[in-house]
Amino acid sequence: MNALLWLITTIIQLYIYVLVASAVLSWLVAFNVVNVRNPIVSQIGEFLYRVTEPALRPIRNLLPNLGGVDISPIILILLLLFVQKLITDLYIQLAF
Repeated sequence: MNALLWLITTIIQLYIYVLVASAVLSWLVAFNVVNVRNPIVSQIGEFLYRVTEPALRPIRNLLPNLGGVDISPIILILLLLFVQKLITDLYIQLAF
């Protein structure tokens, strides 16, 4: 059971890193720091979009328009941290 808990928390942490990378890349594209015509940047951006968009879309549908500010990654990260803490606390309660 300990290995399963480790695997779940590691997957959650990796997904949080992917969310942060996606947000940073979107800022870099918005401020013209990186060129999306570059094939490597385009492939990385497409991968990050395909991995994060299914989880972010329902949150974006629930949020009101904030004038171009997208806080859905922050909300998803907070939800993932809550789930991670909930799983660890439940495991500790069940184990002891």
